[in-house]
Amino acid sequence: MGVTLSNQDGVLTAALTGDIDHHTARELRLAIDEVIERDKPGLLLLDFQGVDFMDSSGIGLVMGRYKVMQQNGGEVEVTHVPKYISRVFKLSGLEQLGVMEKKARPQKRNTEEEADNETR
Repeated sequence: MGVTLSNQDGVLTAALTGDIDHHTARELRLAIDEVIERDKPGLLLLDFQGVDFMDSSGIGLVMGRYKVMQQNGGEVEVTHVPKYISRVFKLSGLEQLGVMEKKARPQKRNTEEEADNETR
């Protein structure tokens, strides 16, 4: 279990590694909350790329940080979520909070025909 915290331009990134379970969640929560309180970021990115295992304590970790960030006027986004953890998040309802990683939508390319229509 571990977390590497970096704060840049109002975005606090918490890169999580190892297991997130009832043994480790408290330490993660304390480390993240300390920086939130000190730096007051506008966005907390919880990066799950290095997470090997997660039980329900991980859901509590995300929901708790969501509440803390809302109280501080900020937002949470969960990124790089492994497929099996994503499924757990969906079943738990975290998607309804709007914290799951926003997928960039491809921009529509203008064709010559569309460009001609725009100039008419």
